[in-house]
Amino acid sequence: MAELFNRLPGFQQTPAGQERTVLRLLPKALMLGTLLLCLPSLAVRLWWASAPAHEVATRITTVDIYAISVLVLHWTVVFTVGIGAVIVMVMKGPAYVADAYPMEGMNRPDVPLP
Repeated sequence: MAELFNRLPGFQQTPAGQERTVLRLLPKALMLGTLLLCLPSLAVRLWWASAPAHEVATRITTVDIYAISVLVLHWTVVFTVGIGAVIVMVMKGPAYVADAYPMEGMNRPDVPLP
């Protein structure tokens, strides 16, 4: 059976760089950021525990909406940075040669390409 991926001869693979460090730090950044962004919701519940119920509900709801929106933004940023790091890692990997297909007009220079 023919080899599925033919490596480009003479290609030098680029050494790993910052993308590996970023990929290793992403889970920690995700968890730590999530915990820190949940703190305002917890703090408002503890701070306003003795206030009247009608006053507390509005403040808690407002803080929760802001916390959830920033939390979703944080997750999106971490995911996007992860995708970028994976793309850089793949691009630094070995180069592969695709199957060669003859192009029309390549053997006859007098025939213009379409």
